[in-house]
Amino acid sequence: MQIGDSESGQPVYRKLRKRREYAGTARSLTFSCYQGFPFLAKDRTRGWFVESLKSARNKHPVDLWAWVIMPEHVHLLVNPREENVIGKFQASLKESVARRAVAWLEANNPRWIPRVTVREGHRVRRRFWQPGGGYDRNIEQNAALLATIDYLHHNPVRRGLAEAATDWRWSSARWYAGHQDCLIEMDRTLPTIYE
Repeated sequence: MQIGDSESGQPVYRKLRKRREYAGTARSLTFSCYQGFPFLAKDRTRGWFVESLKSARNKHPVDLWAWVIMPEHVHLLVNPREENVIGKFQASLKESVARRAVAWLEANNPRWIPRVTVREGHRVRRRFWQPGGGYDRNIEQNAALLATIDYLHHNPVRRGLAEAATDWRWSSARWYAGHQDCLIEMDRTLPTIYE
């Protein structure tokens, strides 16, 4: 939802929807690059995201069950081990990538800076991610967990980025297929597989 700043009249974005977050209830998260720009189309930026994902999951009590990086958005399937951690997890994950990417743009491709610069009241910001928390939903049924993992892994195939889900190295599909060269190990706590 877009809300105007009372002093300047400029748009300021705030997410008004409340999360229903419970420990042990899986969450499907999707967040996008600012204005749908394909900022995640380069291996360099995707590598920054993978590093940030590893760091955020070590810092916050969140199990990682599946992930995929697309050129302009990311999907994650996570399981919070404590209540009210998803917002903090997502903020630390996204902030790290955004800082590195904006710094890279400033140093190497400054023509992009006006396209990602926004004024929010008296504050000027450079955007990498679309404002707000993105799309998220609770997943409480095992069949829905498996369907979500399948959906995430086949996203690159549907988009024509890979012929098979395991050909796209920027997802957890290779880990689930038992490949040794996967980028991130998944937490072995998914109930439908490890019960």
